[in-house]
Amino acid sequence: MIELFQNHMNTSLSFLKKGKLLVAISGGLDSVVLTHLCCKSGLNIALAHCNFNLRGDESDADEDFVLQLAENLDLEVFIESFDTMAYADEYKQSIQMAARELRYNWFQELSEQLNFDYILTAHHADDNLETFLINLSRGTGLDGLTGIPEINGNIVRPLLPFSRQDIEVYAKDKKLKWREDSSNVSTKYMRNKLRHDVIPILKSINPNLLQNFQTTLNNLNDTADIVEERVNAVLKRSIESIDNTEIKFKISEFKKLNNPKAYLHEILKDYGFTEWTDVVNLLDAQSGKQLFSPSHRLLKDRDFLILTEIKTEEPNQVISISEDDKKVEMPLGILCFETVDDITKTASHLIYVDKTLVNFPLKLRKWEEGDYFYPLGMKGKKKLSKYLKDEKLSLFEKEHVWLLMSGNDIVWVLGKRPDERFKITEHTKQILRIELK
Repeated sequence: MIELFQNHMNTSLSFLKKGKLLVAISGGLDSVVLTHLCCKSGLNIALAHCNFNLRGDESDADEDFVLQLAENLDLEVFIESFDTMAYADEYKQSIQMAARELRYNWFQELSEQLNFDYILTAHHADDNLETFLINLSRGTGLDGLTGIPEINGNIVRPLLPFSRQDIEVYAKDKKLKWREDSSNVSTKYMRNKLRHDVIPILKSINPNLLQNFQTTLNNLNDTADIVEERVNAVLKRSIESIDNTEIKFKISEFKKLNNPKAYLHEILKDYGFTEWTDVVNLLDAQSGKQLFSPSHRLLKDRDFLILTEIKTEEPNQVISISEDDKKVEMPLGILCFETVDDITKTASHLIYVDKTLVNFPLKLRKWEEGDYFYPLGMKGKKKLSKYLKDEKLSLFEKEHVWLLMSGNDIVWVLGKRPDERFKITEHTKQILRIELK
């Protein structure tokens, strides 16, 4: 196996030879074999072990075993102890999900702090098959059927081409010692039930199951590449605009497709949406209709779908500005104040007002129903809600409209329109320049 492992490194993972590597080790068969193979191949590795404190003395014995293994192999080792039960309770997660999150978060912290180039895990071909069957049984899309990626960011899985049997034969041949996790015997977890009850039957029916499965994965990944290429082409045509706050999609582009639901799923699946019939129905919904995922919001706005992240903001936030303030930070940017002698330029992000007409402290706040102002250049007042509607602002854009106030009077609808009552005239003696950067 060592020769096959090194050949795989040379052909597919040669970049690992020059890297500083962190090997995730539980003390079990797979991670112990990975550690030995890396050492035999001359890779620059250190070990990282998580004690999840879920199996009492057994968990501590695993930790002791890893420490001894690291000493025997003259390797640096990092150990972290977690209160996994408390973490799972706090974040309303299963024990397995909590352990996974704790494990990978810690690995990434070590990687960043100590400049490890890659994190190696001991997933193998049987793990890949189990993951495929779990996803299949729960219902999934193409992504869930393409297997565990061998390279995912800085996570690398060098044992994916090898079976559990390959690994066990190597360990016994080399007389390696490892720890057996008693929880792996229990079939209360789906993965263990598949491992002990289902996959052995499939292998007895077809001894070439793993080889054929790998062929299937290769075919599915080829299909996934075609799908990605087609989705990217549609995405390129459908995006009207994109910035740090929102993505605006042209509805007309989705309506041209034979199966818009499939494309919407591929484009929006990473944003937490799950009710795809509702998403498709949004194409023909009334303007203003919106859908929510745990993290994002999708709005129908005239001829567009607008996607934005849901952010919690301080309710009824009011920012006070004294006469001495030159710069004030706010959610839209930085508001700058300067007393000047004359008007040099004009722009939507810049206004000039008669300083003697404003009363400090000024206030910054979000707009509210019932607000009105006197738009510069117009006679009479106008409801702000009507002004924003006439400006054809989407619901999301309206939610981010801020006002600069002098007492109860609007001085400026920020980035939009100043108020007539504070404009510069021939009688103005002090000019206040206000710029939003």
